[in-house]
Amino acid sequence: MKLNWANRITILRILLIAPFIIAMLRINDTALSINMRYLLRYVATAIFMIMAISDGIDGCIARKTHTVTRLGSFLDPTADKLLMTSACILLASTKAHVVGFKLDTAIAVLIIGKDIFLLLGFLIMYFITFRVKIIPVFIGKISTASQLIMVAGTLMAPEIAKIVPGWIWILKFIWWTAAITAIFTTLIYIRNGSRYIAEYEQSPT
Repeated sequence: MKLNWANRITILRILLIAPFIIAMLRINDTALSINMRYLLRYVATAIFMIMAISDGIDGCIARKTHTVTRLGSFLDPTADKLLMTSACILLASTKAHVVGFKLDTAIAVLIIGKDIFLLLGFLIMYFITFRVKIIPVFIGKISTASQLIMVAGTLMAPEIAKIVPGWIWILKFIWWTAAITAIFTTLIYIRNGSRYIAEYEQSPT
């Protein structure tokens, strides 16, 4: 099967997760110099930003060129979930957190939990209806955007805090906004999925 450009970009996003994780795991390595640790955090931030920007690019290309495929529909959310899960785990961990701006574990659990619930929901829907109908909701887009801002703002927090007084409190607000919108997104998808299954079971075979 020949890959279109949208799918190639999505696959590149998935491949970039590995160097992102590797860089993050060394940002607090005391065996490295302070400058090297700063450099690794900047590298991780740059990789994350590339992945975040390319997330919009691949979807735009697919729509503009009318090359939306089943593979792309599967790979795109998979790349998003892998990236956000990795970022949340790392930023909330002892080894890879940004010093002074460690992500609250509860935030990480809520955001990752949303993706796990949605994955289980999609699997249940597929086994019942033998198809998955995904209709994006507005709050889901807000949730994704807030999570991207959350990770970028945390990665660059030491630099931003020098310019923006009280950045830690603004950042905490962003953290909880991301978590709360993740909860609402999950509830809405559960409701929509339940309705879709009910309509399928009531429809004539």
